[in-house]
Amino acid sequence: MRKSAEEALRTRERIVDAGVQRTSIDGISGVSIGDLAGTLGMSKAGVVGPFGSQEQLQLAVIARAKQTFVAAVIQPGLRREAGLPRLRACVRAWCRYLGDGTFPGGCFVTSASAELDGRPGVLRDAVVDLVVQWRDFLHLQITTAQAAGQLARRRTPDDLVTILNGIAMSANQEIQLLGDKAAARRAERLMLAQLDAWKPAG
Repeated sequence: MRKSAEEALRTRERIVDAGVQRTSIDGISGVSIGDLAGTLGMSKAGVVGPFGSQEQLQLAVIARAKQTFVAAVIQPGLRREAGLPRLRACVRAWCRYLGDGTFPGGCFVTSASAELDGRPGVLRDAVVDLVVQWRDFLHLQITTAQAAGQLARRRTPDDLVTILNGIAMSANQEIQLLGDKAAARRAERLMLAQLDAWKPAG
C-alpha cells in the first residue's frame, strides 16, 4: 500500500512538472490533457486522474510555479536582515531567476498574468493571489526599510513596488522576445539603482 501511494505521488509530480514546462511555453489554456499524455507516454485518464479535473491540474501547475518562484527568489533573501538587505538580495535572486531561464517560456507569473488578466475564474484568482502575495512581500520589505531609516520615509512604497515589477516584466520581454542576453544584468543594475535612489538624503 505504501509503495502504491509513493508511486502515485511520483506520477502526480511528473505530471505537474511536465505541466509547468509546457504551460510556460503554450499558456495555461493552451496545454491540453492530450498534450501532456503524449509528452509523458500516458493515457488521458492517467494524466487527469490524480487531480480529478483539468482545472485542478492547472491549479496544481500554478501552485508549483509559485513554489519554484519562492525557492528561487524569496528564500535566498530570507537569510538576510529584513528591510533593505533582504530587498537587495531578492532583487539579485529575481534577476538570476529571469536570466537563468528557470522556465522555458520565461517568467511563469508574467506570462500567466498576461494570459488570464481578462478571464475571470479560479485560474485567474490563483494567479492574482500569487501576484498579490509577491507585491505584499516587496511592500513589507520597503516599509521595514523605511522604518529602519534605510529608505526615505517620504516616498510611497507602492511606487517602488510598481517600478521593480515593471523593470522585471520588461526584462522578461527582452529576454524572451528579443533574445537580449544582457537584459537580466541590466534589470539588476536598474533595480539596485532605484533602491539607491530611494535612500534618505544626506
